[in-house]
Amino acid sequence: MSIKLPLSKASFTLDTSGVMGFFGGEEAISAMSTVHLYQGRHLLGWYNSPGSYTVAKKFGQLAKSRLWDGIFPGPNPTPEEMFGLDGKDGPRFIGAFSGTDMTTTGHLAYLIAQKAKETKAKTDSGGRITIPGSVSIIDVDNAEWQQGGNVPRMKGFHALFAAIPITSSLAACLACAYVLDWLAFGLIILGMVSSGLSCLVIGSGRLHFKPVKPSSYAPRGDGFLMMRNDIVILKGAEKQVASITKGKLVLDMGNHHGEEFNAVGICSLLLLSQFLIQLLLVPRATLFGQIMFLSSLAVSWAYNSFLSSLEKEKIQTDILWKSLDEPPITKFVLPNRTSEAACACFILHAGVDKSRKSSTDFKPKKILECMIPNDTRVWEAWRKHVAEQVLGEQKIKHFSPIGELVADLDAEEQKLLGQLLADAEYGYECYQKYYVGISGLIP
Repeated sequence: MSIKLPLSKASFTLDTSGVMGFFGGEEAISAMSTVHLYQGRHLLGWYNSPGSYTVAKKFGQLAKSRLWDGIFPGPNPTPEEMFGLDGKDGPRFIGAFSGTDMTTTGHLAYLIAQKAKETKAKTDSGGRITIPGSVSIIDVDNAEWQQGGNVPRMKGFHALFAAIPITSSLAACLACAYVLDWLAFGLIILGMVSSGLSCLVIGSGRLHFKPVKPSSYAPRGDGFLMMRNDIVILKGAEKQVASITKGKLVLDMGNHHGEEFNAVGICSLLLLSQFLIQLLLVPRATLFGQIMFLSSLAVSWAYNSFLSSLEKEKIQTDILWKSLDEPPITKFVLPNRTSEAACACFILHAGVDKSRKSSTDFKPKKILECMIPNDTRVWEAWRKHVAEQVLGEQKIKHFSPIGELVADLDAEEQKLLGQLLADAEYGYECYQKYYVGISGLIP
């Protein structure tokens, strides 16, 4: 008894050959870039994924030989650049003791700045409000960089979601086998195998951090990341701070694929072959088989879209934070840049070891010039006075414009200086209120 094929009397076929290798390509690439961010994610790629041509052309550029460059022309990025684990420039960093002045920092400093932005700040209603900004203090003094095991385990619902496209592709295969459409059956199996192998091979790299190893005699690494309206202060030894500003997030694929990444090239070639085979043979399948094929692609595209929606930078930030042993972070908002700069300068001075001769390397006036570079007589007088208060031994700070300070200023400049010094006084009060009490320092 012969089996009656569904839709066997239909007078048309679905011509999917022109789009199936391109449809969903960007989502597939974005989904593949999450493969190293979760433990076990590389084992869950066994489904008929769309966009095989786009994925092959993209990841085939990892392979580094004349053969692979001929098949997949273009630049040869590093694995970190390919998967979005490097390449973002961090904000400017100025070291308070080391004299370091980095115009741009690396990817890890960028992630630290993002973490500071996400942190909830303590607010205060005082002060002269112009353009509010924040000061974040991150203490990495006791952080010990953990080299391995930092990638979080995949959550249960992620694994359940991964089961949906795998089950759908398998069900489409069985449906095609039931109606004896072996061509559609084989094409779906081909898509599952090529996608699964590619995910397994590409995702087998090991993600870890590459910290910096400065001299053991280097001064403290305290300094600050300076953004448009916000300041992030890093307090810690040079090793910890330099590893944030100069360190890297490394994807080690060499042990698995060799320096030329031939295994990645082979997988990309498999995906390209899948595209060509499906391009030629899908129109030869029955209408029912074509519908099953498209159904599996649609479900897989929806799953890839879900993976694309994951906040990959936030996941990287969480991995970095755990690798630093989740250092304490204090953040508060100040009403203007003047208060912000003065407050940050007092916080940085709190790390000075006055018993050492190198304590003279701390130059508050230079730090204030980096934060507020305005080159006028008023600002010069303001920086000079605030720097004296920062370095002064007296417990009670004075922020009123004294005679010597205003001798060369006219009436309007004197009023402006008084206003700016009042801002600095408010910044000092915030330093005492939000930082001294928390850190246990003596005001």
